[in-house]
Amino acid sequence: MEVIKEGKKPEATISGSYGYGWQQMWKHFLYLFLVMVIVGIAESPASIVRDSDADNSPVMIVLQILAAAYWLLFFSVVKYGGDLMYLRAIRNEKFEISEMFNGFKKNYTNIILANLLTFAIVGLGFVLLIVPGIILACRLVFVSYLVMDKNMEPVAAVEKSWEMTRGHGWQIFGMGLLVIPIVIGGLICFIVGIVFSIIWISAAFASMYHAVDLKEKEQLNEFGAVN
Repeated sequence: MEVIKEGKKPEATISGSYGYGWQQMWKHFLYLFLVMVIVGIAESPASIVRDSDADNSPVMIVLQILAAAYWLLFFSVVKYGGDLMYLRAIRNEKFEISEMFNGFKKNYTNIILANLLTFAIVGLGFVLLIVPGIILACRLVFVSYLVMDKNMEPVAAVEKSWEMTRGHGWQIFGMGLLVIPIVIGGLICFIVGIVFSIIWISAAFASMYHAVDLKEKEQLNEFGAVN
């Protein structure tokens, strides 16, 4: 994997992640715009059925089941692939858009199971109480990156995400809150601004993962040097 020369490194903070994400968004804008379009198109069939106001007729129930299967078996692979593309951009690595679909050829089972496991854990947290659901969502935000970047199995990715986000939960929560004004600002900017908002947010979360990952590697190197 060829790497483009990188300037400053991202910081595992709200401002650091959004700041670095903003920088990298413009550096790789056309690629990331295409990634966003592909993810959006892939999500649209399930979104149309999910947002439909039709009653619970037998046909609608079948469509909802098919939409759920589509979301799990197809869209999740494209979404995880999109997350990997954002991470590549954050790291200044050259990449091909076709890499988004590599999950269908390899790592497919891990992607499906990791997505299902994360959804089940976070969903259970929201069912019991909203606060635990928010905490779980923040602590498992790195699962997709770990599955795609480190080729981790589902349980290992969940455990590693929990470990990596220790001490960064409030920053990740703050990043999530900041999504609201960013999206509203994008909508206000003649609707078209929402495109930039979505790319910026995705780049920011990839930046947070990259910053934490870099910090872990530096600590391991220091530990190895001491020993």
